[in-house]
Amino acid sequence: MRNFDYSPLYRTTVGFDRLFDMLDNSGRSDWPPYNIERNGENDYRITMAVAGFSQDEVELTQHGPELIVTGQKKPESEDCQILHRGLAIGNFRQVFKLADHVKVANASLENGLLAVDLVREIPEELKPRRIAIESAQRTVVGDKKQISQDTEPRRKAA
Repeated sequence: MRNFDYSPLYRTTVGFDRLFDMLDNSGRSDWPPYNIERNGENDYRITMAVAGFSQDEVELTQHGPELIVTGQKKPESEDCQILHRGLAIGNFRQVFKLADHVKVANASLENGLLAVDLVREIPEELKPRRIAIESAQRTVVGDKKQISQDTEPRRKAA
C-alpha cells in the first residue's frame, strides 16, 4: 500500500484537515472483521474478532457521534525468533459513526470476541408526547350564551 505525504497540502489549505486525516487513515477498514446486529428497537451490538488481544490492549472511546475501537499490541519478547508470521495480529483503529442519542451500554471481551452493546436513549423532552385539547364549555341560559369562567375572563358589567 502506498503512503502519501499530505504535509505540503496542509500549508496551502485551510479547513481540510479532516479530509486529509480521512485519506491518511483510510487503510484497511475491513480488519478486524466485525458484525453489527440489531437486537431490538433501540438495542444494537457490534461484535469484533480481536483474537490475540487482551483487555488492556483494546480501548473503546466514544467521542460525540463516533465510537473508536483501538487495539495496540504490546511488544513481543525478543527471546524467540518467528520463522513464519501467519497470524494477522497488528495494531488497529476502527471508527463507527453512531446515530444521535446512541450510547455504549456495555462492552466485554470473551474468547477473542469483543462485544459492544449500544442503546439509543432518547431524552424525554425529545420524545413525542400527546397534548390534551381543551374546549370552551358554553351554557345557554334563557336567550343569552355564557362562557364558563375557566376559559375566558369575566367582563365587568357596564
